[in-house]
Amino acid sequence: MTTRRHELFDIRGLAIGHASDPEGLTGVTVLRFDQGATAGVDVRGAAPGTRETELLRPENLVNSVHAIVLCGGSAPGLASMNGVSRYLEEQGIGLPTGFIRIPIVTGAVLFDQSVGDASVRPGEQMGYEATRLAGRQDVAEGNVGAGTGASIGKIAGFDRATKSGIGCDVIKLGKGLVVAAVVAVNAWGDVVAGEKLLAGTRSEDGQRFVSGMDILRDDRAVEALPGTNTTIGVVVTNAKLTKAQALKVAQMGHDGLSRAIRPAHSMYDGDTIFSAATGEVEADVNVLGIMGAEVVEQAIYRAIYTATAAGGLPAIHDITG
Repeated sequence: MTTRRHELFDIRGLAIGHASDPEGLTGVTVLRFDQGATAGVDVRGAAPGTRETELLRPENLVNSVHAIVLCGGSAPGLASMNGVSRYLEEQGIGLPTGFIRIPIVTGAVLFDQSVGDASVRPGEQMGYEATRLAGRQDVAEGNVGAGTGASIGKIAGFDRATKSGIGCDVIKLGKGLVVAAVVAVNAWGDVVAGEKLLAGTRSEDGQRFVSGMDILRDDRAVEALPGTNTTIGVVVTNAKLTKAQALKVAQMGHDGLSRAIRPAHSMYDGDTIFSAATGEVEADVNVLGIMGAEVVEQAIYRAIYTATAAGGLPAIHDITG
């Protein structure tokens, strides 16, 4: 795990917290918006696990969310979001109804049971802790939170995969505009930069990286179980956006995902990108979407470079071939 101080917290309405199980190799990451944030989501993978994404559709009623959660544990990991909601309610944070305040919590899960203990899933208490610990100082990356059990490069089978994690990136633009991304990278495919293979599928001896795309072309891919992958992330900004504009930013964020991961959006992945806007600065949605794709791409690279070996899988720095 490594930490960086980010200009990300120039987004005044944002706090981020992680909770991790380093033995079970799973965890939760919470992006917390106590004053609410306008949000959108775009799901492009065929095997997603999500909560309250219908709420984010532009035609639906609620205009802001109080937390976006990224977590491991596949579908059972969705239970962690109950703990996020419980903590926020205890703090008086939520949508006023005239009777109680209801925290609006959305999010997505990834499958990490193949790396750690398959019986361990993030539960309500882990979600509660990640929310309680959310702060505005440093952001942990690598094997932490939703990236604790993440992996990439499984086209030739899990035994030739590589450890991944969670990464962040941020761009500051004029007039105080900030665009950032937090992405947990758990892809079936490899991570690439243009035509250069960075990490992912390993050779049969495990000592170098080989192209998963070449394995697919040669009809040598190992059949994967649906839903055992998934890259999930959030583009977050201090811009003012409508729900429709937030949806567009989430859609454009996938451009960064598809640039950095090859292949992406497969039947085996549940790739999901959220966007969240805290409403502090006027901005052009075209610029936000373009910069959003850029920070998603760079956050994916951060996720692989800050990861360390775990669960029997080496990380990028362990491969010398």
